[in-house]
Amino acid sequence: MSAREFRLHNGQKGSALAVRVTPRASRNQVVGVINDGTIKVHLVSSANESEINASLMAYLAEILGVSKSRLEIVAGENGRDKLISVLDMDTHSVHRKIIEAMGKE
Repeated sequence: MSAREFRLHNGQKGSALAVRVTPRASRNQVVGVINDGTIKVHLVSSANESEINASLMAYLAEILGVSKSRLEIVAGENGRDKLISVLDMDTHSVHRKIIEAMGKE
């Protein structure tokens, strides 16, 4: 896997990252980064939007080492492309943890 840079945006209270979700995968994993900086994530969940969102939040909380309450879908709740807010974590830390997760898989 390439450790390409992806775009995160510093906010007043945290970071945001763009995620493209693919459901019905064999396992949860960060599979790569699209040219525009979007993180590609495969999830075991069904294609049901509420299950996808719950699975994504649980998986991101796990790899970022934060509680699910510090994550929020701020755009794309009903689509495959989502914008996730990560409270109280700077972009450098989020980037490092995403790259680490990609390296484990």
